[in-house]
Amino acid sequence: MTAVDYPFNPEADEDRKVPDPEADALLAGAVDLHQHPGPSPFPRRMSILDAARDAATVGFRAIVAKSHHHSMVTDILALRTAGLADVPTEVYGGIALNRTVGGLNPYAVELALRMGGRMVWFPTLSSAAHVRHHEHHDTGFPTPEVELRPNEIISILDERGTVLPEVRDILSVIAAEDAVLTCGHLGVEESQALIDAALEAGVQRIVVNHPCFVVGASVDQAAAWGRQGVTIEHCIIMYFGRPERRRDLNELLTFIKEVGVGQTILSSDSGQKNNPLPVTLYRRAVRGLLDAGVAEVDIRQLVGTNAGNLLLP
Repeated sequence: MTAVDYPFNPEADEDRKVPDPEADALLAGAVDLHQHPGPSPFPRRMSILDAARDAATVGFRAIVAKSHHHSMVTDILALRTAGLADVPTEVYGGIALNRTVGGLNPYAVELALRMGGRMVWFPTLSSAAHVRHHEHHDTGFPTPEVELRPNEIISILDERGTVLPEVRDILSVIAAEDAVLTCGHLGVEESQALIDAALEAGVQRIVVNHPCFVVGASVDQAAAWGRQGVTIEHCIIMYFGRPERRRDLNELLTFIKEVGVGQTILSSDSGQKNNPLPVTLYRRAVRGLLDAGVAEVDIRQLVGTNAGNLLLP
């Protein structure tokens, strides 16, 4: 199995050429709900078309292209006549509710979903948890290649701690379109308020993104969300990315054990200029889970089945 010529990087993806038929077999049907191709103000090493073609080399069923700054739904539609329609891996998009799309903007959500988008990320770069974390820690986020004003914090709550009317409007749109709601980079308190409001609004597909990064959720909190029917996403770049930034794999294994395989998905969260390709990370993750004794049937759920059930109506 080899990657496409571009954007393959021999240094970042050197292990892609090492045969591992056992891992490759488990990638057939994989679904990645969290990739970061270009175009983006942040430097990226792959386009949407590059990402789809590379995913197709190992039989991915679908990928989701995410931008923190704009809806990629129209980018995906425009690429269909430029070769994307010929790629067997399906590509979906969505919208992240940061300042650059007008924040908590139900009009933008409605447009993105009714044009074929499947996911709505609540504030990421504009969340209080992200802004405050970025002030005190190296988040790994790159510097934009175009000049942008600083993100002002967006909260989903009013001064009394009540979910804002525009949030409830957005939730009604997500529920009507049977789309996927993710809590983005909201902290635990705001995530819980959003989840409760989403369930009340009839939203059926809810994801908490990377609880260990920015969100600050404990294993117990993630397990409690799982009991509410929420799916917990873990980003494998955190465990199989650049060696100097890797977290302990036992952390991931503990979350999976306590939350349950059925309420857990693995996504790449990759596409940044200096990181391995998403497919590279998936191969490493599958091999790492196999070596840790995770059953093949569970790995298939973690890398494909669960995410597919969320994404595809």
